[in-house]
Order: sequence, then C-alpha cells, then structure tokens
Amino acid sequence: MNAPTPLTALRAADVAAWIRRTSQLISAHADELTALDAAIGDADHGANMKRGLAAAVEALPEQPETPAAVLKQTAMALISKVGGAAGPLYGTFFLRMSTACAGQQSLDVAALAEAVAAGIGGIVQRGNAESGDKTMIDAWNPALSALRTGAAAPAPAETGSALAAAVEQAAAAADAGRAATAPMLAKKGRASYLGERSVGHVDPGAASTALIMQALADVVSGTAADAA
Repeated sequence: MNAPTPLTALRAADVAAWIRRTSQLISAHADELTALDAAIGDADHGANMKRGLAAAVEALPEQPETPAAVLKQTAMALISKVGGAAGPLYGTFFLRMSTACAGQQSLDVAALAEAVAAGIGGIVQRGNAESGDKTMIDAWNPALSALRTGAAAPAPAETGSALAAAVEQAAAAADAGRAATAPMLAKKGRASYLGERSVGHVDPGAASTALIMQALADVVSGTAADAA
C-alpha cells in the first residue's frame, strides 16, 4: 500500500474534510469531554460539541466553493447548535477564520496561520482570556506558534509539504497545551468559580481544541480516511 500523500495547501474540499474529521473525533471523545466538564463546568461540553459538529457536517455543501465559505457555514452551525460558552467561542473562531481567508481558493501554511490567528483573536475578544487562564487559549496559542514557525521554515525534503509538517507540530503543541491546563488555576469561565478546586483537572475547551487540531493533522497528512 502506498503511503498517503500529504497536502501542500487546503482547498475548500479539504476544509470540509477537516470539519467532518473533527465531528468524528469529537463524537468518539464526547463522553471524555463531558467528564472533564463535569469536574469543573456544566457537564455538557461533549454533548454540545457532538451536536454542533454533526450540524456543521450536515450543513456542508456537496461542492464547497472556497475555504471561507466552509468556515462561515461551520461557524453558523456551531453558534446555533452548541450551548454554553463553547458555541459562541468556536463559532467566532471559525467566523474570523472565514473573514481572514475571504477570496482565497486555497490556504498554504502561512495563510492558515494567519486565519487561525484571526480566529484566536475572536476568542480572546469574546472570552477575554489569555494564556495561563486555563481555557482553550492554552491549546490554541501553542498551536498558532507552531504554525507560524512552520510557515517560516523550508518544506521538509521527505514530503515537500511545509503545511503537513507545521500542522503536525501544531497538533502536538495543542495537545501539550491541553495537558498543561491540568495544574493551572482557572481564572476565566465557569471553572474560575471553583477556585483551588479547579486545579488538577484538564480544561474541556483545551481538550476539544486539541481534537480539532488533530483532525486537521489527519486531513493534511492524508490519514483521515484510514482513521475514520
């Protein structure tokens, strides 16, 4: 069997595949996400995200025209279907991504990094959180840093895909950021009401962020179909 060929840029169909793979991973980990949220939140993050991503997949056009169109459609589905804080936050993230890449037919690693940066800016503006507050930002910021580093690096000789290398590193960075939230004291969101009792628990938003980035890595590496 031939090794999968990694993507060098994300076209509209690839972004749609990202949303579908995200829905698969969120669904597979929904109980885990809900358990994390039960410890420091409302115990509904997994169920809400599963419902929202299923709606986003249902809303995907058969032949998406641009990455921005897919991202905007995803944003609208998440805002309308995901309850709690996650819906507005993730909806804003994808909507800002959509605005940042408007008019582009494909996204290389530099364009992806700037779109993600715009999305994170939306989360920060809406949630007023920063690194160290024990939120999804603690997974998103390391992922963005890895994407920007990858955008500045030459494409690896073995694959020729700077995008694949950067997204793989970004997924790993997001997962490390997720794990790093466990010892943090929550300073934002429902978990902040618990004070010291929030320490020792992984933030559910950081956990779902890590899954979103892993889904992107699966699509870009060409392994999403095998993992489905």
